[in-house]
Amino acid sequence: MDWQHLATQLFGAEHGIRRDGDFLHGEVSFDGEMLTVLGTTDHAPIGVQLALAQARVVLDTVARHPGRALLLLIDTQGQQLRRRDELLGINRAMAHLGMCLDLARRRGHRVLGLVYDQALSGGFITSGLIADACDAVPEAEIRVMRLPAMARVTKLPESMLAELSKDNPVFAPGVDNYVAMGGVRRLWEGDFQAALRDALAQAPTVDRRAEDGAARGGRRHAADVIQRVLQAV
Repeated sequence: MDWQHLATQLFGAEHGIRRDGDFLHGEVSFDGEMLTVLGTTDHAPIGVQLALAQARVVLDTVARHPGRALLLLIDTQGQQLRRRDELLGINRAMAHLGMCLDLARRRGHRVLGLVYDQALSGGFITSGLIADACDAVPEAEIRVMRLPAMARVTKLPESMLAELSKDNPVFAPGVDNYVAMGGVRRLWEGDFQAALRDALAQAPTVDRRAEDGAARGGRRHAADVIQRVLQAV
């Protein structure tokens, strides 16, 4: 989905969201309240510059607008794979972005993620998967790792992983599988303004992804293991 079309559906033609390269940011009015919007477009690779630009918007919102909700518009192919960003410390820049979002949550800001196009790898992990809740449009493409890459990491045959992915969402890409696992809370269909209104009203204050995954059958044991670990500590 084109970000301009999405922004117009949510906030009207004069939405006020700006594009600087692949970086989206702006302040919008929704139901009489101001929201901070930030994100990426054109399947942006998240490099040092883009990670720090997003982190700056988050920190500015925390400092200047206590309690204001943040909406992350997600369209990324993952982290920037080039030597310059590796030398500059892309791992630390992305970790900084994730920590800024976590700080906003701890300071009482509702942080919502919306995958409106593509969400891959570390670019998704340090944005939508750190939000209070992450939603998606039905046509979104979500995966953390392709099966060939997963085969190389796990040392398991790709054919075995392909067979496992037919019945186990953990091994399979696709937005429906991330809903089943609890990583995506729900899909937005129909009235996007109503969907955003519900998302803001129902933003969880605790991480329920493991419980959602168990209830939906996508991650059957994670919630139980978490509770057993907490009881043992």
